[in-house]
Amino acid sequence: MKRIIKEVAVLGSGVMGARIAAHFANIGCKVLLLDIIPKDLTDAEKKKGLTLNDKEVRNRIVNENLKNVLNAKPSPIYHSSFSSRISTGNFEDDMKSLQNIDWIIEAVVENLEIKKEVFEKVEKFRKPGTLITTNTSGIPIHSMLEGRSEDFQMNFCGAHFFNPPRYLQLLEIIPTPKTSLDVVNFLMNYGSLYLGKTTVLCKDTPAFIANRIGVFSMMAVFKLMNEMNLSIKEIDTLTGPLTGKPKSATFRTCDVVGIDTLVKVANNVYKDCPEDEKRQLFEIPSYVNKMVVKNWLGDKSGQGFYKKSKNEKGETEILELDVNSFEYKPSGKSKFASVTATKPIENLNERLKVLHAAQDKAGEFLRKLSFYIFSYASYRIPEIADEIYKIDDAMRAGFGWELGPFETWDILGVEKIVKQMEELNLQPAAWVKEMLAKGFKTFYKIENGKRKYFDQNSFSYKEISGKDDFIILDNYRANKPVWQNVGATLHDIGDGVLNLEFQTKMNSIGSEILEAINKSIEIAEKDFTGLVIGNNGQNFSAGANLAMMFMLAAEQEYDEIDLAVRTFQNTTMRVRYSSIPVVAAPHALALGGGCEVCLHADKVQASAETYIGLVEVGVGIIPAGGGSKEMTLRASDNFAEGALEFPELQKRFMNIATAKVSTSAVEAFDLDIFKKGRDEITINPNKVIMDAKKSVIALSEKGYSKPIPRNDIKVLGREGLATLLLGAYSFRMANYISDHDRKIAEKLAYVMCGGDLSQGSLVSEQYLLDLEREAFLSLIGEKKTLERIQNILNTGKPLRN
Repeated sequence: MKRIIKEVAVLGSGVMGARIAAHFANIGCKVLLLDIIPKDLTDAEKKKGLTLNDKEVRNRIVNENLKNVLNAKPSPIYHSSFSSRISTGNFEDDMKSLQNIDWIIEAVVENLEIKKEVFEKVEKFRKPGTLITTNTSGIPIHSMLEGRSEDFQMNFCGAHFFNPPRYLQLLEIIPTPKTSLDVVNFLMNYGSLYLGKTTVLCKDTPAFIANRIGVFSMMAVFKLMNEMNLSIKEIDTLTGPLTGKPKSATFRTCDVVGIDTLVKVANNVYKDCPEDEKRQLFEIPSYVNKMVVKNWLGDKSGQGFYKKSKNEKGETEILELDVNSFEYKPSGKSKFASVTATKPIENLNERLKVLHAAQDKAGEFLRKLSFYIFSYASYRIPEIADEIYKIDDAMRAGFGWELGPFETWDILGVEKIVKQMEELNLQPAAWVKEMLAKGFKTFYKIENGKRKYFDQNSFSYKEISGKDDFIILDNYRANKPVWQNVGATLHDIGDGVLNLEFQTKMNSIGSEILEAINKSIEIAEKDFTGLVIGNNGQNFSAGANLAMMFMLAAEQEYDEIDLAVRTFQNTTMRVRYSSIPVVAAPHALALGGGCEVCLHADKVQASAETYIGLVEVGVGIIPAGGGSKEMTLRASDNFAEGALEFPELQKRFMNIATAKVSTSAVEAFDLDIFKKGRDEITINPNKVIMDAKKSVIALSEKGYSKPIPRNDIKVLGREGLATLLLGAYSFRMANYISDHDRKIAEKLAYVMCGGDLSQGSLVSEQYLLDLEREAFLSLIGEKKTLERIQNILNTGKPLRN
């Protein structure tokens, strides 16, 4: 049957249920969120004269849970207006509404009997053929089918979201033997295409895939911490971004997830997996049990492995638990020679090789931890998954690892690592040794731009299914690039389309990136259909190269700065006025100069998780790569459509002056960074470059023609300038901003109002570019600006004066 999901019901409004509801609202679904009714009145309800029969009381639990989730930071929802797509109710009064629902998602407490009771009620109202899934994180899916109808069983499946559902990509799909194949295929496709998930087909085994491997890795860390006498902070240093893991590393992750949750999963694996060769590692250490008894469960209880406290100066500091004395103490800085030596190594693959070869305590820890994980993952084939890539996909998407276990093993060298493991009496599964014996040296290989995985059943490499709409630039590394310099690579991604990949630190924009953009357009204009500017890095671009600007400003090389800014402006204008379509494909951070590149593209095809804005004011300067000009131009275009002139300009002025950054791609439309009717959003981050490529082709096939430079931009002159200057003065008098902030605001106002013009006038883009460049040059040498830049380079955060 053809399924169209318009209305979704989520049963259970706890943290997961409410957040799942919010994510379905993100993609445009109408959502019904239900929960239990309260048993008692609150004091406030009693004062209002309410009874347990009043709707306000009966829906109190669901409404309060939803409100708390919607107020959470980071937000579970792309745009505040999307919350109107969620309606609430309760299990007693509103289950009858399930007859109109296309997909019912159960997300109640992790208790099999309670889930069965909920399904009993669902059966009374659910129409035949309606999709129904459970969000359990570990209860066997098949155990929920007892007493259910044949139609229920055919349309029932596990669909395990990871918390928070908006931000963590993994969606584990766990069918039972009774689940229809059509249902499984639908969920795999819908999760990827509409929910933006990495959908992984799992077997109905304890903890499924991600939690089975992820919790094992944490238990292995607990074991090694005791054996090697390492502190919590030392381990989090080694198991965080340094080795391609999230900032929360190991123990901070435990605190966020909840130590009681970790214990529950580990205990279930220990109980339900008697044949697991590493079963003993799932026994909970005594200090963890002691923490549970003390209710030191992490963030939910206010303390866990870490605890916030105030020092003698009244400043907030983070204390770590000493698991031997059970006292909290300030975290000392970890001092490992290998960590210091590898910090300058930007490439994760190369950094991992150096770290694992290190002969200090850090190197020993990382080797042992990797060996445990490699061995365990290999033995889980085919128990929890038939294909190795499913384990890697699950760990990347569910736990935020940059590389899965088998991908990491490949980088370090499979054969070499097996020998090292055997020296420590840690054996991989037999199929790994057989793979090596038959001459297969890696788990993955690239052929013709396609990634293939080693299949242990056929002893051959097979293509990974479901990835046809993904463009992963690592898969093009084996091909000769169309062009390359030290900071960027130009790839031919097929069908006459090029892709320019930034490869600098944080993908910051310096001279090498500007050269690459100009060269890419030149090559595309000669021999190709069009150009995508996009990458698969952690961020699209964190902005201009501040270190270079700081050096030039400190040495008062103003002619060099002027040349650099002109080059940047000329480059963004080249993006705008090329003879081929240029589509920007931003994701994650797209700040400052990265935003300016997007502003000048013919179209933006953005990942839903794009955080974009002109943030230069936070550094002590104004946007000067065409950003100030472009926002003035866009305000002028709205004047022409009948909008009130000053409010339109003021809105964009304030966005720049406050360094406003969108919290999603949807919000970027509100900021007029993305254009309605032109720019588009891709929910699945792995599909952004492919969708951008399709956009290039579509623009070309429509008959793309080179735009004409603008000389009809209306600026407001002195009248607008006076009002903006008064606003800056008022903010300073109220101590909302500093003297330096006021100076920046005045410079920005001067640019966006067209300078000292006696009345509103029409000006050209070049006129405004000249103004923004002059303003930039006047600010970059200021002492306060240099202090801010220095602070950002040292700490990553702007210093407010």
